[in-house]
Amino acid sequence: MYSLQPDRQAMSLNKKQTEHLSRAITCQPQKEHGIAYGTRVLWQRSSRSSQRLGKPATRRRGTDNSIGRTDEVREMRTAETVLSIIHERGKRGLPLEDVYRQLFNPDLYIKAYARIGRNNGALTEGITSETVDGMNLRKIESIIEDLRFERFRWAPVRRVFIPKQNGKLRPLGVPTWRDKLLQEVIRSILEAYYEPQFSDDSHGFRPNRGCHTALTFVRQYWKGTKWFIEGDIKGCFDNIDHSILLDILRERFHDNRFIRLLEGLLKAGYCEDWKFRPTLSGTPQGGIVSPILANIYLDKLDKFIEKLLPEYNRGNLRQPNKLYRSIINKVYRLRKQGKTKEAEIISKELNAMRLASSEVNDPNYRRLRYIRYADDFLLGFTGTKREAAEIVRRIGEWTQENLKLELSEEKTLITHATKDAAKFLGYEISAQHSTERRTVNGRIRLKVPKSFITERCSKYKRRGKVTHRPELMVHSDYEIVTQYQSQLRGYVQYYALAQNCVSLHLLRYVMETSLLKTLANKHKTSMVKVKRQYATTRRTANGLRKALAVTVPREGRKPLIAYFGGISLSYKREAVIKDILRSGLSFIRKESDLERRFLAEVCEVCGSEDMIEVHHVRKLKDLFGKGAKDRPDWKKIMIAKRRKTLVLCHECHVNLHTGKPLRKRSGGQAE
Repeated sequence: MYSLQPDRQAMSLNKKQTEHLSRAITCQPQKEHGIAYGTRVLWQRSSRSSQRLGKPATRRRGTDNSIGRTDEVREMRTAETVLSIIHERGKRGLPLEDVYRQLFNPDLYIKAYARIGRNNGALTEGITSETVDGMNLRKIESIIEDLRFERFRWAPVRRVFIPKQNGKLRPLGVPTWRDKLLQEVIRSILEAYYEPQFSDDSHGFRPNRGCHTALTFVRQYWKGTKWFIEGDIKGCFDNIDHSILLDILRERFHDNRFIRLLEGLLKAGYCEDWKFRPTLSGTPQGGIVSPILANIYLDKLDKFIEKLLPEYNRGNLRQPNKLYRSIINKVYRLRKQGKTKEAEIISKELNAMRLASSEVNDPNYRRLRYIRYADDFLLGFTGTKREAAEIVRRIGEWTQENLKLELSEEKTLITHATKDAAKFLGYEISAQHSTERRTVNGRIRLKVPKSFITERCSKYKRRGKVTHRPELMVHSDYEIVTQYQSQLRGYVQYYALAQNCVSLHLLRYVMETSLLKTLANKHKTSMVKVKRQYATTRRTANGLRKALAVTVPREGRKPLIAYFGGISLSYKREAVIKDILRSGLSFIRKESDLERRFLAEVCEVCGSEDMIEVHHVRKLKDLFGKGAKDRPDWKKIMIAKRRKTLVLCHECHVNLHTGKPLRKRSGGQAE
């Protein structure tokens, strides 16, 4: 069995931090072994608990297992060390044991806090009023203590509904901050272990992958596709079977306590209109751990289709078209004999015939390719439509039997690659065919759907005419232009892979007109005067572009400039937007500024070291307002540091929220 040597470069806490976590962590002698957690706790192991990962014991465990004062202790392992070892075992396909005990490591929670504490959702309340605001080491200590004695209970999520593109509503669960923190720790463990095992055909919710990586793969490697099979799993996240998911996890995680903890998460329920409702199936949408659980579940589908691919992949090349080859040989002979005019006439006739150089329906040549993003997948098939329908039937039957999921009849379609276009990740995907440029035949083309442009333009129109947005008129010109530009930039960047990306110029024109009308209505003037005031040019990689610019002067600093336009609409082959942009392994990262300030445990206003908490705001602009002279000291500190967080003692934090003045440093002034 796999074992570890003590970590000589582990993170060590200072004396004060050790006192804070003393109730949660107690070190054990070096002679103990564990998978990735170098410390042992002073409690007798339950006979019902799962076995630890490590070498079989060669001595009896009893009262002689206690620590004497002269025993040598090992230091706590860092989160990077824990996750690196888990990742290595996942890469080798080895099972994990004693995973539950890794949840006693406070460094995992500190890293999790640094990752999710900056998100806007961290300040969104669940069924309780607790948010990331007021985060402290005592909360980590409390979670670890509850886990240690197996009394941690997941709170039901608060259900809200967000609109979907088709007009329907999507249910979303908002967990409490305490649950979010533990979910992020669990997610990091699951990701470290399963990431090297996931299929290369899966691109959703994975590090350094995303919509653009999936679309780029289709464009580069799916040449010659004849049929597209658009697959969509009906209500995937809501219909994931709990028992099947837990059985999949048990295959690799030989730890009953860890499995029971995840089972409690799946069955925690939700509150809607302040009424509790149980969750009988599905993963909690909105939960941090939900995407990785869905990928673990659907990885079984990936593995099944990967086994299906060899059955529908045969032949190296298509058989040549005999009629085409005979005409080409005739043209070659005529040109060799000097009869160029006759050769040109026959060549034009050949182009008019639209003959393929190889047998399109060669029964000995088949190709099947597969890509998946979350619950949407796409297959490219070179063969007959009957065989494509057979593939859909086999996938549907296997999914129903093994995963208890159904393919949506409305969204699961078989589309001809050249005569029509498949819809995947908001793009239209088709195979090119040209009688003039035969070299492009069979190549994959990505396009912006016309329906998308029409739909987005309609948001800036009223009764068929472009109109202003009255809800933005209360903001400054700088904020209005910034909001319009951010929306336009998002559209252009996402559809940068489309060959007809230039078609977004209509949307840009509509947005610019709406922007000018909004500014004109705000200042009670005309669009012409507004455009004349803000018109400028902006240099881009493709030359100068016309744009609108609003400048905000600042004393002693560079002015703030907000642009609208000046974005190139040219087609980009290498544009990539990834879901989770990380360099290397997601858990190998430098210590963040928030972590250092959090662990320093010093109030950044009064200098106190007693009961330290972290104050959070959603946006830096929330700190700015009218009356800069009357701005409190804590706002000045956050503005000067350009941080959305401020480390405070408990007394200063309470005074901040109650509007009372904060304590001063011994020198008489705040930092």
